Amino acid sequence: MPITILPPKAFRDQPPRHSLNHDSDDVMSDATFDSEDSDSQPGGVSLDGGATIHPRKRHRSGAGAAASSTFTKRPKTNAAINSIPRSAIVTPGERITTDPQWMRGHGTYLSSASLGEQAITSSLAGIVTRTNKLLSVRPLRARYTPEVGDLVVGRIVEVQAKRWRVDVGSTQLAALPLSAINLPGGILRKRTETDELQIRTFFAEGDLVVAEVQQLFQDGGAVLHTRSLKYGKLRNGVFMAVSGTGGGGGVVRSRRQVWTLESANNGGPIDVILGVNGYVWISKHVEPVVPEEAKGQTGITNLEEVVSATMYSSQNDRIEPETMREIARIRGVVTALVENGLRVDEDMVTKGYNEAVELALVSADGPEDVYLGGERGEQLAAALTAV
Repeated sequence: MPITILPPKAFRDQPPRHSLNHDSDDVMSDATFDSEDSDSQPGGVSLDGGATIHPRKRHRSGAGAAASSTFTKRPKTNAAINSIPRSAIVTPGERITTDPQWMRGHGTYLSSASLGEQAITSSLAGIVTRTNKLLSVRPLRARYTPEVGDLVVGRIVEVQAKRWRVDVGSTQLAALPLSAINLPGGILRKRTETDELQIRTFFAEGDLVVAEVQQLFQDGGAVLHTRSLKYGKLRNGVFMAVSGTGGGGGVVRSRRQVWTLESANNGGPIDVILGVNGYVWISKHVEPVVPEEAKGQTGITNLEEVVSATMYSSQNDRIEPETMREIARIRGVVTALVENGLRVDEDMVTKGYNEAVELALVSADGPEDVYLGGERGEQLAAALTAV
């Protein structure tokens, strides 16, 4: 049977496409037409033998362009953002802003304003801080908030069955478990009932300790530990309390919180401990006394046993008058830094001590002059900030 090949037919004209507008019928007709093109012409060829169909881009009419222009992103204005200063000091009940774009954070609450508006109002005295769209008030002075890894100085206020309660300047008393301390002699064993009965031989009420925050409870309470040679009971020194990281000038978190300072005027080495909670301990540096029978034995374990044997002693060593004078001078330096709103860390204390020694040399009393209050303190702070 012969096969007749017919010439291809001319492709019929396509109906004009409708412009995109807000009419639902026109949108449905466009969608139906697109569906007919895609279903009835597989591979881009007409069933009737028409030419290849190339997809065409849909052109927007003037109405569509106008409709799309209404959804353009509006540029941000910095007027509302700049209206809230970053370092503004507010008092309790002071209105911060009525702009609804801001969210309230810590230290603020919502209050009723005029014409049914709500205003973000400060609930305490402090400095306004903003993070993106969040407004909060940082108090000028506040209680210490513990964080894991902080070195703190505390005072034992209560002795319980298996732990001590320690005042670290926080909203709650910290806990020091019996299992979180070193036993005398560096013995590593499980705590027994005998240890619980002798718990007051380690720490008693009123003892000062330096410890590290090991764990935090959900309610903000802290758990301490003293499993290190640099932690334990404090003696041979003076205690002072200044502001911590809660606000204002005071002790800040730094690379080193404990160091030994070589004092001037034959004062000898002095240990300085800056607790992150704002408690400071300044004491005479005491080298561990190694017995004669243990001098031939070397090693970290033997050193820990020697130090741990005397670390729970409550007897102070003899302190020379020169050392006590330099301890008082360092205490005055720390007090002057806090009173003038400067940070208290190793760098500032060391520089302040050297400057205080120079000030004492030009005074009438000479090295015996350790007073750094009033104008002397302001003079010391001005010399430190000028460097």
